[in-house]
Amino acid sequence: MFRNTSGSVMPWLALALIIVIADQFTKVLILGYYQVGDSTWVTSFFNVVRVHNTGAAFSFLAAASGWQRWLFTGIGVAAALFIVWMLRSHPGQKLFSFALACVLGGAVGNVVDRLLHGYVVDFLDFHLRGWHFPAFNLADSAITIGAACLILDELLRVRRAR
Repeated sequence: MFRNTSGSVMPWLALALIIVIADQFTKVLILGYYQVGDSTWVTSFFNVVRVHNTGAAFSFLAAASGWQRWLFTGIGVAAALFIVWMLRSHPGQKLFSFALACVLGGAVGNVVDRLLHGYVVDFLDFHLRGWHFPAFNLADSAITIGAACLILDELLRVRRAR
């Protein structure tokens, strides 16, 4: 069901590259038009903001002394290499490869930020009735979509095995 006969890794690497380009383009716009902390109200539940995250997800270790930049960069590079290896091993599995390409594009997008700036640029800010989700970016969105698709792929694989 989720296999193709071509088995080429190139479409998946192209998808990851498109994600990196879109992510970096949006971050360049934010860096060019917003100062840190600036915010634009869009709807009652969404703002565009400029936030710098020196940590990981949800600003984990953001207050550390700077070593976390290299730790998270190294983890991102290692993850990217592992994902490329996995894509080369399973390019015909469409949903699985789509998921990996999304995670790869997101991981590389955030690694580029860490290398260029020392932090990740976040700008999507959702909130509702006192609840506030930490700001995130397109790379984070791609990683989340990829993770959800990996879970779906596994559930479908288990179901097919029955």
